[in-house]
Amino acid sequence: QVHLVESGGGLVQPGGSLRLSCAASGFTFSSYIMNWVRQAPGKGLEWVSSITSGGTGKTYTNTVRGRFTISRDNAKNIVYLQMNSLKPEDTAVYYCVKGSNAVTGPRGQGTQVTVSS
Repeated sequence: QVHLVESGGGLVQPGGSLRLSCAASGFTFSSYIMNWVRQAPGKGLEWVSSITSGGTGKTYTNTVRGRFTISRDNAKNIVYLQMNSLKPEDTAVYYCVKGSNAVTGPRGQGTQVTVSS
């Protein structure tokens, strides 16, 4: 049974940083692409970033490239999202998603990120 638990969200001022974590269990973590998606208030799900199973391939949506960094620790079954230079438009619930389909794959309960002064 896939189990994903996100953490690390919170309230931060514009320009600040947060590191999100997603602890995974119930599957062979090191065999799967992992993703971060987000949902802003009143909007649909938006793909943010993906990382290949071995961690060498990373992709980002244009709006976060250069500010966010995805990484993973396959020994600990955790995927991270380091978010720097945060903007109010980054405010959303952030989810980690297992597998190659970032929209429909299994995801956790999410962690709220609020960027506001």
